[in-house]
Amino acid sequence: MAKAQVPPYRCSECGWTSPKWVGRCGECQAWGTVDEVGAPRARTTAVNAARTPAVPIGSVDLAAARAVPTGVAELDRVLGGGLVPGAVLLLAGAPGVGKSTLLLETAATWARSGRRALYVTGEESAAQVRLRAERIGAIADELYLCAETDLGSVLGQVEAVRPSLLILDSVQTVSSAEVDGSAGGVTQVKEVAASLIAVAKAGETAVVLVGHVTKDGSVAGPRALEHLVDVVLHFEGDRQSPLRLVRAVKNRFGPADEIGCFEMVDDGIVGLADPSGLFLGDRQHPAPGTCVTVTIEGRRPLVAEVQALIAPTNAPQPRRVTSGLDSARIAMMLGVLERRAGIRLATADCFVATVGGVRLSEPATDLAVALAIASSASDQALPAGLIAFGELGLAGDIRPIASLERRLGEAARLGFTTAIVPERALRARTPAAGPPAGMAVHEVGSIQEAIATASRLTRQEGR
Repeated sequence: MAKAQVPPYRCSECGWTSPKWVGRCGECQAWGTVDEVGAPRARTTAVNAARTPAVPIGSVDLAAARAVPTGVAELDRVLGGGLVPGAVLLLAGAPGVGKSTLLLETAATWARSGRRALYVTGEESAAQVRLRAERIGAIADELYLCAETDLGSVLGQVEAVRPSLLILDSVQTVSSAEVDGSAGGVTQVKEVAASLIAVAKAGETAVVLVGHVTKDGSVAGPRALEHLVDVVLHFEGDRQSPLRLVRAVKNRFGPADEIGCFEMVDDGIVGLADPSGLFLGDRQHPAPGTCVTVTIEGRRPLVAEVQALIAPTNAPQPRRVTSGLDSARIAMMLGVLERRAGIRLATADCFVATVGGVRLSEPATDLAVALAIASSASDQALPAGLIAFGELGLAGDIRPIASLERRLGEAARLGFTTAIVPERALRARTPAAGPPAGMAVHEVGSIQEAIATASRLTRQEGR
């Protein structure tokens, strides 16, 4: 009986095999991932002796895994307290958003505390980075700087400096002479990342890798890169706005849904401990089509304003434009408002946006969006001190939400006096405690009831 031949080439991404070499995987369509492999052999004995013996989990020392604060409060909030020695962090963001500025200030703050940091740049010269450091005040004795694009040279610098923090800007610009492919390719990025991860795990060096993003905002390069690192952060922001958000996507040592808020200024970047005011418009003279809500990002409540504009049109296809909100969810709300609340929107252009460039993805903001649309359609402004939150269902019902007490507390802190919330939400979650002092809470069970309550409050305010 003839022996079954093992295909000599296999894709390192998905495992697809081929009898001959090809440049592109026939299964996952990835380029440069098909490599030659030997025939598989059954392993029945240990090849190498274990470097460290296994011990009971209760006797493992936790001192080496304690987070070390970076000195940047907003970044420490996202990381869950700071950088863990030996951890590998991937920071991704669009070009020009401020990744290098943030990390250079972080490295300088780290060095001022007596710890050694090494900043490796592959996109700029050392003199260019020094100019930025002079501008933002990021000069420190224990901060070392080098410009390298060869992986061997980078590892040599790490061996010579022995830093406790290594920043590589960026992972797509460094290549290894021992691996085929150009810098930024799949094979090169995986090799560079694997080598630096080995350096981090072998010692107590925290490694921060800067990554590029694709057109859709995801991390560029192989998907395996996000699985290999310990922490993945996205640095978001608009060049026309000074606001910057650092959002945790993956975090093995802390919360994976926390955000940090920063503001770009002339001399660098500063953290914003209370950014809620940036997302609010003029509360003294509210206009039709505006409503305020509270969203929970990680453990932080953020007060944000939603604006809507409903304009009649004669076009056969009315426009539906959104900014900072999910367009599919807005389309669902428009259908619910027309079918359940009787608001005619089929012959009108609908524009819905958030203030300050913040992005709202939580379903708890549905009620505020719906009230803003209804307010614009009726050309009737909502009361100045009104805030609303609740999830809108397809049947027109307002569903309960989480963290209601924290939302009400944040709204009361900023001076809001009236809230529209889901029915039975307060009694179900805090039977002993009531709403914050000085705040009137109105519970509603449907979108029709919410619109009627808002209209009644507007009339009362007009008196």
